Amino acid sequence: MKALVTGATGFIGSHVVRVLLDRGFRVRVLIRPGSSRRNLTDLEVEPAPGDVRDREAVRRALHGCDVLFHAAASYRLWTPDPQAMYEINVGGTRNVLAAALEEGVQRVVYTSTVAAVGRPPDGGPGTEETPLDPRDLVGPYKKSKYQAERTALRFWERGLPVVVVNPSTPVGPGDVKPTPTGRIILDFLRGKMPAYVDTGLNWIAVEDVAQGHLLALEKGRAGERYILGHRNLSLREIFQILQAVSGVEAPRLRLPVGAALGIAYLDEFIEGRLLHRPPRVPVAGVKMAARPMYYDASKAVRELGLPQSPIEGALARAVDWFLAEGYVANRE
Repeated sequence: MKALVTGATGFIGSHVVRVLLDRGFRVRVLIRPGSSRRNLTDLEVEPAPGDVRDREAVRRALHGCDVLFHAAASYRLWTPDPQAMYEINVGGTRNVLAAALEEGVQRVVYTSTVAAVGRPPDGGPGTEETPLDPRDLVGPYKKSKYQAERTALRFWERGLPVVVVNPSTPVGPGDVKPTPTGRIILDFLRGKMPAYVDTGLNWIAVEDVAQGHLLALEKGRAGERYILGHRNLSLREIFQILQAVSGVEAPRLRLPVGAALGIAYLDEFIEGRLLHRPPRVPVAGVKMAARPMYYDASKAVRELGLPQSPIEGALARAVDWFLAEGYVANRE
């Protein structure tokens, strides 16, 4: 069986490619010209040049493929060009799935995010059925990914067999850019995390997320979405685990959300508007942290058999990878 993977050079996409190759799939990858292929080194894949914003290039890449994994997305909590993010996340999804419908692809797994899933007002874990409060759609990333997921489900209504997966906070090796989650780990390792906000996230090993994509292909019900998550942990608990696996002391100062938001606005003004650099503390990230982002992945565990590997091991692998790849200066 032949699969096309978009976003294959990224964190999740590259792990999906590895899982598919391990299972004997022939894998074609859509790669933008000039995009780094670092995550695909030594992998036997067939490159197809193209951008998700180019529908004809996507259609050519899909020709002859049985299944599609659409994992390409612009994932950042701050961007100087929100319109480009919408073009990639929403318009790109529309292009990719329209091409899949034209090419008669047998099965599609669309990579969404828990950012498109609702959270109960009481702070409890959200499920696939939790209504999303529009006020939670903070920033262009969350808004564009929510719209992209709705686009994917509309294609299911048109007859395309789409299964949606909603990864929570993946962690592990291979976070080359890195993602916003990877930046949290890197700031911790570099000693640039003097305080923490009283919030929490659902965490999962990136290898389990990749397995979840294949399981969604094999067992998922078209038109359904599945939260790919594992363990709900406060940010303080995460830093304590990172301290145990890295030896770097965890921050002890808890910063009120209001104070963190003030710092974020100042950071975006100086770094983003004046220096034209990504801010270390994006406003959208702080607003999202105002309430814990806890989720319940029991549907994916029950229906798909989603693995639940210990998060301590995933964080240790992430730390080891960042150190081995030179992201952190020698602390000795």
